[in-house]
Amino acid sequence: MMIDASIEIAPLLMDALRRFLDHVGLERGLADNTTGAYERDLTRYLGVLTDLGIFGPDEITQKEVSVLLNLLTEMGLEASSVARNLTAVRMFHRFLLAEEYSENDPTQHIKPPKLGRKLPSVLNIYEIERLMLATDLETPLGIRDRAMLEILYGAGLRVSELISLTPSDLFFDMDVIRVFGKGSRERVVPIGSEGVEWVTTYLNNIRPTLMKPHSGHEIFLNFRGRKLSRMGIWKILKQYVGIAGIEKKVSPHTMRHSFATHLLEGGADLRAVQEMLGHADISTTQIYTHVDREYLKEVHKTFHPRA
Repeated sequence: MMIDASIEIAPLLMDALRRFLDHVGLERGLADNTTGAYERDLTRYLGVLTDLGIFGPDEITQKEVSVLLNLLTEMGLEASSVARNLTAVRMFHRFLLAEEYSENDPTQHIKPPKLGRKLPSVLNIYEIERLMLATDLETPLGIRDRAMLEILYGAGLRVSELISLTPSDLFFDMDVIRVFGKGSRERVVPIGSEGVEWVTTYLNNIRPTLMKPHSGHEIFLNFRGRKLSRMGIWKILKQYVGIAGIEKKVSPHTMRHSFATHLLEGGADLRAVQEMLGHADISTTQIYTHVDREYLKEVHKTFHPRA
């Protein structure tokens, strides 16, 4: 069991988490992948609780569970992912109640989010430009953030793919990067000149100043020299959305949606976009055609003489 040491968790909550993971891993014999998923989801949950000033299981109420679910939704997680997180939290609290580590189950009256496919939120090209210009290029972290945003949008990466990138995944002489997506599927994605320029600047001038003896090979590091987390990237993006004056709800996944939508609006083939996004099934990519249709309808309305 390797609990993420970069997330601060109160000692009593950490003890409860270790007991639960021992229970599901040893006594219930769940698969390592399943136990690992519980560990990731609950580590994030308990980190949020600690940030809220909750230090023991009996202090947790329905309000704190709702804070987590709202946060995950704001981060851009799909309803199915939020529901999975709630399942982990619910199992955790039922375990604490059954083993008398806690006297209440704050998840008892919380309903899972409704599942369904919604049109993805996107930024227009002007908003993307404002977001990029919001970074402070006079500071080391501002240059890091510009590089991060350029590659997030320029290659349409999932946030998990972004934080796992290493220098060995960059093939800038060919203007492409290598990405390991869901199920460790490997794909090669083109990256534009802006992404190449800013990531190169960051690697040459900024990353060496962030590195510590414990730093790994990941490209994007925080000020402690550890790889950036999902939550860290979400907070950084939210900061720049505010500076740029963008009023839409924006998450790292919004950058991926915008990447796909702008390609389709520019005339890209759906199969090519599928390949760049790393979708195993083209039906997953076809959700973006709904956005594209709206664009086409607007063009028709604006320019067709009989519209």
